Amino acid sequence: MPISEAKKRNNANYTAKCDYINIRPLKPEGAKIRAAAENAGQSLQGYILQAIRERMERDGLPIDQPAADEEK
Repeated sequence: MPISEAKKRNNANYTAKCDYINIRPLKPEGAKIRAAAENAGQSLQGYILQAIRERMERDGLPIDQPAADEEK
């Protein structure tokens, strides 16, 4: 089934808003992270992003607050 032009446009608009951050854990650690995400019932990306948000909150920099070196 071909993808409609509207769907392609929406996908392109969403992708344009996204950043790309690549992580490369060693395979044993990656397997543990994947298993933890699965056990939590989350996607790998959702699990990692939640962990990052929680860490940033603990460190006193909520995701919606600009970083000190971020332009205002």
